[in-house]
Amino acid sequence: MLQTRIIPPAHNAHASPLLIKRLLLSGSRYERTREIVYRDLVRHSYATFTERVARLANVLTAAGVKAGDTVAVMDWDSHRYLECMFAIPMIGAVLHTINIRLSPEQILYTMNHAEDRFVLVNSEFTPLYQAISGQLTTVENTLLLSDDPQATVELPGMVGEYESMLAEASAHYDFPEFDENSVATTFYTTGTTGNPKGVYFTHRQLVLHTLAMAGVVGSLDSVRLMGNSDVYMPITPMFHVHAWGMPYVATMLGVKQVYPGRYDPDLLVQLWQRENVTFSHCVPTILQMVLNAKSAQGVDFGGWKIIIGGSALNRSLYLAARETGIQLSAAYGMSETCPLICAAYLNEELLASSESERTTYLIKAGVPVPMVEAALMAEDGSLLPQDGETQGELVLRAPWLTQGYFREPEKSEELWQGGWMHTGDVATLDDMGFIDIRDRLKDVIKTGGEWLSSLALEDLISSHPAVREVAVVGLPDPQWGERPFALLVLRPEQTLEARDLREHLKPFVEQGHINKWAIPSQIAVVTEIPKTSVGKLDKKRIRKEVAGWQAAGSAFLSTL
Repeated sequence: MLQTRIIPPAHNAHASPLLIKRLLLSGSRYERTREIVYRDLVRHSYATFTERVARLANVLTAAGVKAGDTVAVMDWDSHRYLECMFAIPMIGAVLHTINIRLSPEQILYTMNHAEDRFVLVNSEFTPLYQAISGQLTTVENTLLLSDDPQATVELPGMVGEYESMLAEASAHYDFPEFDENSVATTFYTTGTTGNPKGVYFTHRQLVLHTLAMAGVVGSLDSVRLMGNSDVYMPITPMFHVHAWGMPYVATMLGVKQVYPGRYDPDLLVQLWQRENVTFSHCVPTILQMVLNAKSAQGVDFGGWKIIIGGSALNRSLYLAARETGIQLSAAYGMSETCPLICAAYLNEELLASSESERTTYLIKAGVPVPMVEAALMAEDGSLLPQDGETQGELVLRAPWLTQGYFREPEKSEELWQGGWMHTGDVATLDDMGFIDIRDRLKDVIKTGGEWLSSLALEDLISSHPAVREVAVVGLPDPQWGERPFALLVLRPEQTLEARDLREHLKPFVEQGHINKWAIPSQIAVVTEIPKTSVGKLDKKRIRKEVAGWQAAGSAFLSTL
């Protein structure tokens, strides 16, 4: 350990811990009358929001929740969820954001594994909760969440209804100080095999992530996304990595916030119009859903800035959004990274380049944000050149990366093998600092002795005017090892055969963008592509379904 100079502090000096409660205070100081909106049902000021956080803390404490307990939430994106994101960790408890899109069996597993003691349940999920409640091993009490305070729903161990209990609780709570390394949140991420894994984040990590995110979205002039005069509406579930941490940023800055509840494309468009939304974030499939909504047709979305993450942002989606007035930019992260790792940026060199060149860089994963260290690692653990060409697994270090998986020591060591967090993503790094994600390690296709990026092929296929959505997977082939297979959703009244796709891709072969083995010899046109619970392409399921179609000789497969 390096011996440095450390000066002892004054006897009464206060070393302020980095706690989530510090983020709550500033928003109402800046803009106490600015609104927090829920659908077309609720709107109240930051001053009221601060009081409601205190009321919720009193309700939980009176119900027996203690520091260190895990409190779970099953809700859509709402003002209530925002209150939980503050009140629960601020009393020293751990917030478990349940992914309500998992199967009942997976939800049951995560709740028992996390050792949830208290659960807040939206009335829409009461059948689900009642079905698994008999198998929950640690839950003691529940609190009902409902858009209708007069709802007569009953839950096992129910202590009351959210709004009714808040109305009766004190609007003052003396939030304590404690160790900033205390766990504040946990949630579960699904992989290709096994049970979901629990990631967790401390108060210190969330505060540092919030400060970094605020700097990135507000201070990079070439891609400025959100200052405190903007209007923020998340279109990423709050159960998924704290809605990418943006609610903490928005609250810290006193930004007007709009929460849409269950995602309905037409309602999202209506909220955007009525509340003058200027900043959002989502995965590509959700944006496609919004652009295809009936109420979005012919609408000029000028002034709407959206970060795309979760899956690669391809050029065709970028251009389609730009035609409607939406300013898109990409960012990258994972459940394990809190999630921000890198985001789009245009330096002076790129600002002076062509529009096409700028687009190329805006849709890359981006430049590592402050305090993030990124590298490429070979299979033998050595670090690889950052020359924009050499590919390797992206590995990371940053102050806010989860330090392991909850109660999973072996998987935790695998995640942090060699002192770097392993992402499982194949990437390049160039001399300008840009990360370009080429594929997931498990999704790279090896055909004809060459590695093929499914993401690169998806990007090229998506430029066909008939294609609305595409997923490419590798399937076993006795001659070539693997062959790419394309699953397509077409635009209305369009048709596409495998031979048409070959003609579309041939110029890219001639230009050297892909080799000839990259052209799929078989495709399928479907009405919907399988997605994961957070809207990403579910390639594990796609591979399984396509293999079944091939084995059955399905008639809707188009072959060259």
